[in-house]
Amino acid sequence: MAQARDLHSAVLPPLAQLRTSTTTTRFAPLCWAGFTGAGGRARARGVPDLGISYGKARTERPDRYGILAAVTTGQLRQNGRAASARLTASKVPQITAYFWIIKVLTTAQGEATSDYLVHRINPVLAVGMTAPVFVAALVLQLLARRYVAWIYWAAVVMVAVFGTMIADGVHIALGVPYDVSTPVLAVALAVVFVAWYKTEKTLSIHSIRTRRREMFYWAAVLATFALGTAAGDLTAVTLGLGYLGSGIAFAVLIAVPAVANWRQAVNPILAFWFAYVVTRPLGASFADWMGVPHRYGGLDLGRGWVAVGLTIVIVGLVGFLAVTRTDVEERAAQQPPAQPRHRR
Repeated sequence: MAQARDLHSAVLPPLAQLRTSTTTTRFAPLCWAGFTGAGGRARARGVPDLGISYGKARTERPDRYGILAAVTTGQLRQNGRAASARLTASKVPQITAYFWIIKVLTTAQGEATSDYLVHRINPVLAVGMTAPVFVAALVLQLLARRYVAWIYWAAVVMVAVFGTMIADGVHIALGVPYDVSTPVLAVALAVVFVAWYKTEKTLSIHSIRTRRREMFYWAAVLATFALGTAAGDLTAVTLGLGYLGSGIAFAVLIAVPAVANWRQAVNPILAFWFAYVVTRPLGASFADWMGVPHRYGGLDLGRGWVAVGLTIVIVGLVGFLAVTRTDVEERAAQQPPAQPRHRR
């Protein structure tokens, strides 16, 4: 009996270790191949499993349209306070088609609302009225413990309105031409990205699980809105494409990162942020085209009515997301690993 026990203890542990190693090696490529931003978990190549469910997307096959997924969770830093990121809920929505649709609508709504206020009342007074609402919406988002659809998109709407006012204010109040403000704002956005990456080692929006990363995220979002506004006016006014022509041009341009990411010819994080910037002039150009008078090449629907109509559509879509929770990244239940049982 003693010899049997010695043989049992000498043979079974190496066999169990070999079985675990073989299983991990065999299935790690499968986990990596099925890992996309829209679904799946980071289980291979050293990426930690954060126990996050990315919605109802299927994980057994790669997502060919990864531009909708945009970015993967990425490996979180394990040193210092950044390690606590794995313990907090995501502050941003899952990147789906709903995200891009609402994003374009908010850019258009922000453009129409900003133009309506600036042309109806004193521009300085308009900025003074909008700034407290913008700050309140952003503070409410920062205080939220997880992603809440109406809180997040309210902040995005106010960033759209306030970011438009910043870009337009630089041009109208200070007389800075669009061909100057556009590259300056592009440099400002690049500075935000560099500081973000130098600090956090990732630009993935699915790693927004700490207050510091969220501050970087909203700084980048505000910069993209201001840059997109200036770029849209640059093409429509300075380059003379007109609002409709500018909108069509940006519609073609936004397809570039989508196709490149589909062909796996570009970094998905770069593709996401490129598309995020382009959605601003895309939505704003079409909003201007619908709202401005005929003499400017528009449909003359009125900026105020365009803003109201877009707001109604946005509220409806956000309400749908709030009820269905389609875009919520829910933390999967953590199950303790099963202990191997051996027969005696």
